Amino acid sequence: MSSNTAASVRARLSNQAKERKRPFQELLQYYGIGRFLYRFSQSQHSSRFLLKGALMLRVWGAPGSRPTRDIDFLGYVDNEIETLEAVVREVCAIVVEDDGVRFDAATVVGERITEDADYEGVRIKFIGFLEKARIPMQIDVGFGDVVHPGSEDKDYPTILNLPAPRLRVYPRETVVAEKFEAMVYLGTLNTRMKDFFDIWLLARQFDFDGAELARAIGKTFDNRSTELDPDPVALTAAFTKSENAQKQWAAFVRRSKLDGAPAWLEEIREPLRQFLVPVATALSQGRAFADHWGAPGPWAAGS
Repeated sequence: MSSNTAASVRARLSNQAKERKRPFQELLQYYGIGRFLYRFSQSQHSSRFLLKGALMLRVWGAPGSRPTRDIDFLGYVDNEIETLEAVVREVCAIVVEDDGVRFDAATVVGERITEDADYEGVRIKFIGFLEKARIPMQIDVGFGDVVHPGSEDKDYPTILNLPAPRLRVYPRETVVAEKFEAMVYLGTLNTRMKDFFDIWLLARQFDFDGAELARAIGKTFDNRSTELDPDPVALTAAFTKSENAQKQWAAFVRRSKLDGAPAWLEEIREPLRQFLVPVATALSQGRAFADHWGAPGPWAAGS
């Protein structure tokens, strides 16, 4: 790794941070994520993991997507901590075109994901460096989820003009299905404001085939043994207007620096209901759902 390359990258990231009016550390984090994913895409392990989570909003180019520090995968490998640690150490050591980043394999440490996590699985933490700037890295790997209508191969967007990682990724239908399942399962205990935001953003920006979305939702609820409620508490005014939910929403928007997000959680309740409830109702009644969602909605007879 050339010190000149690292210094040049740091200067370019600093300039972009000023142009975009975003924190330098945020761009540094995304740069580190992108360069790790490129190494990962060049490894023998890439075919056994699907990229999921907030990074998918960047893959799909969703305007106004929220920032994240984590890489989320669905793994088709042994779920032992030692197995995942070995994979990450191997990826850290892969030699690629000089991008100024160094990932320290000696810092790789794994733990079992338990309380307050998105899913049961394994969390791997390690450190990357750009010159002396530290890039804290975190990978969460889940197991056992169903993916419909199947994985896709996509390029992960790079910040600077460097080779892009090509990865197996989640389809939008399964992203919506898993976040909706969490809404239903958690009920009034829901603190995951990111799920409300992500589904709202996806419904505003992208078209959906109703039959495929219904299959994804049905399979996810069945696989997670969650009863499908067509009118979940999380999408009622009693919840979205509650003081506690609004405080959490406001904190989420502020923390994520989402200037374009609605100030009130209640503002996205009806758009979410328009998108989710017709599908959930059809599923709960055992009816086929073949309507088409043309962003930003509403559902229309299938075409």
